[in-house]
Amino acid sequence: MRSAKDIERAMTAHADAVWRACALHCASQADVQDAFQETFIKYAQADGTMFADDEHRKAWLLRVAINQCKDMLRARSRSDVSLDETVATVELVSSDGVVQPGSVLFEVAEALRSLDDPPRTPLYLSLCEGYTAPEIAEVVAAPVNTVYSWIARGKQQLREVLS
Repeated sequence: MRSAKDIERAMTAHADAVWRACALHCASQADVQDAFQETFIKYAQADGTMFADDEHRKAWLLRVAINQCKDMLRARSRSDVSLDETVATVELVSSDGVVQPGSVLFEVAEALRSLDDPPRTPLYLSLCEGYTAPEIAEVVAAPVNTVYSWIARGKQQLREVLS
């Protein structure tokens, strides 16, 4: 298990980025919180994992967060819950008025969520987190030219959804 100071430093430095990644991939506040917590629990338990630098740590945390969200969505899709129950329990990702339905930020987030993955994750990492295509290629374990294609395709799809 990693030390409390190590976990605290990672959370201080990267909590916002991990939260945004979870919010992009999850539809409800509860799922975002669960994915966020699970990501840092996995970080705490991964004491054998060594990081070259802080960017490597951030990339690892983002990959774990995105995978955690996908796992949660897959698990939910396998459960036998009626549509009425699902709709009744879904909450908005934020209580902030800026990201409520009708706002531009909400529309962009919903448009990003509507994209397939890929290109959603590479596009998010590029536009929101500022990663370059070579860095994204390392995070998602794909060739750099493929990442460039995903980003271009994702931007085009985003334009179509938003227009």
